[in-house]
Amino acid sequence: MSKKVNKVVLAYSGGLDTSVILKWLQDEYQCEVVTYTADLGQGEELEPARAKAKAAGVKEIFIDDVREEFVRDFVFPMFRANTVYEGEYLLGTSIARPLIAKRLIEVARDTNADAISHGATGKGNDQVRFELGAYALNPNIQIIAPWREWDLLSREKLMAYAEKHGIPVDMKHKQGGSPYSMDANLLHISYEGRHLEDPAAEAEESMWRWSVSPEQAPDAAEYLDIEYVNGDPVSLNGEVMKPHDLLAHLNKLGGKHGVGRLDLVENRFVGMKSRGCYETPGGTILLKAHRAIESITLDREVAHLKDDLMPRYASMIYNGYWWSPERLALQTLIDHTQASVNGWVRVKLYKGNVIVTGRDSKTNSLFDPNIATFEDDKGAYDQKDAGGFIKLNALRMRIAGNLRNKK
Repeated sequence: MSKKVNKVVLAYSGGLDTSVILKWLQDEYQCEVVTYTADLGQGEELEPARAKAKAAGVKEIFIDDVREEFVRDFVFPMFRANTVYEGEYLLGTSIARPLIAKRLIEVARDTNADAISHGATGKGNDQVRFELGAYALNPNIQIIAPWREWDLLSREKLMAYAEKHGIPVDMKHKQGGSPYSMDANLLHISYEGRHLEDPAAEAEESMWRWSVSPEQAPDAAEYLDIEYVNGDPVSLNGEVMKPHDLLAHLNKLGGKHGVGRLDLVENRFVGMKSRGCYETPGGTILLKAHRAIESITLDREVAHLKDDLMPRYASMIYNGYWWSPERLALQTLIDHTQASVNGWVRVKLYKGNVIVTGRDSKTNSLFDPNIATFEDDKGAYDQKDAGGFIKLNALRMRIAGNLRNKK
């Protein structure tokens, strides 16, 4: 146990784990607990969390709707970089953690709390993300991570503790609940554990919550027009939408067409490999559309530089370095490139696929049909120039080839 704690802000969902943590903090630290619950678009009713916290004696209860801030200030900046971790993962859980860390620190400041606490286990990435973010925003904050201190290291022990202390337990927990550890927000829903701990076992169809299987998706394709301003989507099929509303609508449309399912084994920051399944329908559409609008509005070398830097940027987010100086510096570069990323993209959704069928930018297109044409370009491009261009680029290889031939 660390130094004396008078008040702690707990990231609280109202589920089994954080309900046990709330009581454990009160007993072990003899401190006042403030609860903080974020509405990130997870699709669950959050008012029961307020009632549970109040019944546990909590006097200061915070429940925030941060959906717009989440998409506007975290998801969209990440998508400007076309961010994908290890070639596949769209970072749905990772990108939510810096926002929660930010709000925990703000609530701690506003309530004069001297510590924050979270329910992340000692094996996962979230403990790193929460705590790196918290320390970056308040270097002197004290952090309590119960899973690294207590001996309640199984569901059975948590249940026994809850029953001993009269903590209400949902029927789903008593009956075994979902066989998966799940996390949801407006960008995605994730599934880990139990059946999925065998990387060779196919995920059960009944597991998926947001999407139909491609086999069950409609036989008719659906077209969407997405408009971009400074690299961010602003309207869908001509209707201007707030960021969180646009993403929520894309989730429904993508899920309807079986878009956005992913099954992968990823490398956690703490060192182990982990198998997870993800549903990111709206994000999958936006990634494809954003690359399409960039294809006609970004200079070649700028686009390639972004592609070179993207894996490092993705690792920063995955590993919890959203608030680090290197991520902030890289974001400045990324955002600078997006000033010209304006226009529209048309995509077709069909049985799990997102197919780009058109893109245009009236103000920033670098596509010149007079030069690119396969017909007579009327002198816009002198094909004879290509000969010297090729010879100069081949010069070093020609020199090396002549040297080889002398040996």
